[in-house]
Amino acid sequence: MKQGDIIIYGCVIIGAGIGLILDNAFPGVLIGLGTGYLIRNSFKKDKE
Repeated sequence: MKQGDIIIYGCVIIGAGIGLILDNAFPGVLIGLGTGYLIRNSFKKDKE
């Protein structure tokens, strides 16, 4: 498993947790997924 994948999975889990607190997990998962991709891409650009 790559470091970028771990970042995405972590953001999805955090987003799902926040979504469950707000009684709707699916939008939280989608927001976490998008945030994870943004964070991963920002790390990729820093390495180049």
